Amino acid sequence: MSSIRCSILAIILFSGPFLLAQTEIIKGKIIADDDVDGIHVLNNTSKTFTISDSHGYFSIAAKLNDTLMFSGVSYQLKKVVISQQMLNSKSVTIHLTEKMNVLDEVIVGKMLTGNLSVDIANSDVKRDLNFYDLGIPGYTGKPKTQTERRLYEAGDFKPIQLLNLLGGSLPLNPILNAISGRTKELKERVRFENQDNCINSIKSKLQDMLFIDNALDEKYKVEFFYFCADDPQFDSTCALNDDIKMFEFLKEKLISFKLKLQTTTEE
Repeated sequence: MSSIRCSILAIILFSGPFLLAQTEIIKGKIIADDDVDGIHVLNNTSKTFTISDSHGYFSIAAKLNDTLMFSGVSYQLKKVVISQQMLNSKSVTIHLTEKMNVLDEVIVGKMLTGNLSVDIANSDVKRDLNFYDLGIPGYTGKPKTQTERRLYEAGDFKPIQLLNLLGGSLPLNPILNAISGRTKELKERVRFENQDNCINSIKSKLQDMLFIDNALDEKYKVEFFYFCADDPQFDSTCALNDDIKMFEFLKEKLISFKLKLQTTTEE
């Protein structure tokens, strides 16, 4: 019996480093006709995840027969199975194909793209003078939504500002809106709008990869995303603007959501 144990131990000792050596860091380059920055690269076998840089380069751990999946908003989903040749060279080149929308009609003349600046440049419309032309300082940040503008106009009163009120330097509008609850209501509206924007972004960038190995009935997908939005960590994760962290967050929430569905069905 001892000789058998020794043989098994010897096999484990000698084969262990060999097995570990099968996992390699594969360095790759993505080639496409459009932007290759931020392409999602998922090792669907090991469940590891990365994104490409602005030149399309990426690196990810993989072993023989692992399936890599490449996904981007403008591109068709692509699967690649790691071959022995890829492991030996520790490199791979991926060609992505753009998603094409077939037009029912051929449009003759100038066509609108949906990009305002491009469409204006492609048309005969002359733009109005702006503050740059006149040498006047102007606001160049992200335009506020209607709700954000209303919140800005309502003001955000803080108790410490009572000191300014005593000196007559604080307008009454922020105080009245705070007392009536209008400011709080507008803040909630802004939060919900930001959540909706984040959910729409997630759907366009991550949901294909999320549900490929963790299938979810189509009728539950909308409910799932709002289930995620109810989590206190959702807003802070959205604010990070980090696809990798968001993907990990979604995977954890999907497990919880499926358990919740199972419990509800059993009841």
